[in-house]
Amino acid sequence: MNAPTQIPVGYSRTMRLREMLQSNRLEFLMEAHNGISARIAREAGFKAIWGSGLSISAQFGVRDNNEASWTQVVDNLEFMADASNLPILLDGDTGYGNFNNVRRLVRKLEQRGIAGVCIEDKQFPKTNSFINGEAQPLADIDEFCGKIKAGKDSQSDPNFSIVARVEALIAGWGMEEALKRAEAYRQAGADAILIHSKFSKPDEILTFAREWAGCGPLVIVPTKYYGTPTDVFRQAGISCVIWANHLIRSSVLAMQAIAKEIHDSETLVNVEDRIAAVNEIFRLQDADEYSAAENIYMSEANEKRSAIVLAASRGAGLEAVTADRPKVMLPVVGKPLLSHLIEAFKKERINDITVVGGYRADAIEKGGIRLVINEKHETTGELASLACAAKHFSGDAVISYGDLLFRSYILRDLVETESDFTVAVDSSQTPQAGESTSDFAYCSTADDRALFSQKMWLERIVGVGQRLSDGRAPQGRWIGLFNVRAGGKEALLATLEQLQQRAGFDKLDMAALINALVAQGRKIEVQYVHGHWRGVNDLDDFRRASDFAQDQLPIDSEGTENARD
Repeated sequence: MNAPTQIPVGYSRTMRLREMLQSNRLEFLMEAHNGISARIAREAGFKAIWGSGLSISAQFGVRDNNEASWTQVVDNLEFMADASNLPILLDGDTGYGNFNNVRRLVRKLEQRGIAGVCIEDKQFPKTNSFINGEAQPLADIDEFCGKIKAGKDSQSDPNFSIVARVEALIAGWGMEEALKRAEAYRQAGADAILIHSKFSKPDEILTFAREWAGCGPLVIVPTKYYGTPTDVFRQAGISCVIWANHLIRSSVLAMQAIAKEIHDSETLVNVEDRIAAVNEIFRLQDADEYSAAENIYMSEANEKRSAIVLAASRGAGLEAVTADRPKVMLPVVGKPLLSHLIEAFKKERINDITVVGGYRADAIEKGGIRLVINEKHETTGELASLACAAKHFSGDAVISYGDLLFRSYILRDLVETESDFTVAVDSSQTPQAGESTSDFAYCSTADDRALFSQKMWLERIVGVGQRLSDGRAPQGRWIGLFNVRAGGKEALLATLEQLQQRAGFDKLDMAALINALVAQGRKIEVQYVHGHWRGVNDLDDFRRASDFAQDQLPIDSEGTENARD
């Protein structure tokens, strides 16, 4: 793909078009009809665009009979100019009326950054030249010269170009009339003459060019005589060639074929590899520029937030219900467990969500998330999964287990804390005989509502295989939510990298990372909760999860719980 030509500062679009019209070498303009086609023309290497009346009408779905108003055309041109930054020569039909319409048109085109306009010597409203052209009446020469003079007198930019299009050959009025009109238009101030022909051979055009003999810039549109070698135009002294309607025609053919294929087959499988990828559309729309600008200009209140969900495991104790899907895809009140988690994130404006899959990752629904795979999920732990997603940390980030349900205030309070690191700890949970002690937390202060405004700090989390401290009870249980502010991101990633150098890293859990941060002197705030969450670790948890989620459903208009499946 060709890189767009770098344009010197101050080198206006009107100057560029004027130089192309007056150039000693043959120049080319490519038709475009909207913003994306204009950008495609630029990327192909074209230096200027023909704003085709036929193509712009066609993309509106109307006839090339001035059915699209001139204001609609000008609005469309603004998108084309912005998308391409190329000079655009508008196919301005007859100027959309008399001399006064031309004056207003020129002023509005200059305001929108359009480099020039081509007007044809037919009567308003016009019909496309290739539709019964012989029967179409031509404008009076003096009246048309008045339009040209009015346009030139109205332009504020001396480089704005007005091209006069001679239709005498199309209408069958002969070569003498064509030359007579061209000379009159040149004397009226036209910056170039466009001579048009309906024949499949270039004889008329070449005869005109020979008789014109360099009296001024000459533009042609070889739509009908396309088989003529381009060197013939060079030798004839043509200034510019317009490829007049080929982007719209090629796009129509492609859309017809794809639409029919999808209709007939009722599937996208047969077409997906034959059409542009969605990411290519994003690229043409300059989506990356927006993302970069967002990082610069978005206020702190709207700072980007992300989430990383650790969801690589099948779930010990859940083998009976996870034969064909991972734990995060188990249905809870009619939708997957992961969907509940994603909805909770999005309510807090966390839209950049990365899910680390592993077991049956192919069954994870990808809508609204970025999926990365821990290929070694069977032999590795939580930190190995986190490392798979490390490059996707963006702004403030929440690291979450994938099997969580919780009330919305828990996440809201967590992300609103100001500390670089914050964990949510449930003070209502204490170790029970025979259960795993992992994730229980020791904190600087127990949960005390009298100390509402005082910050509490984490001392350590009990990891897998670790024991509780002798003679001291934990202050609660970490629920699996860990908030990392943007200011703490580098420290977390550096610590994760250090842990990766350890023997046995593959078996480490999130507690190892959090405890390592504490050991470095990092302050990790504790956000206490008292229940209001549930993890899904076994079949009993899975059965109770529906009751918990049911309690979170909206209240209907009669004040009863909405009992959705």
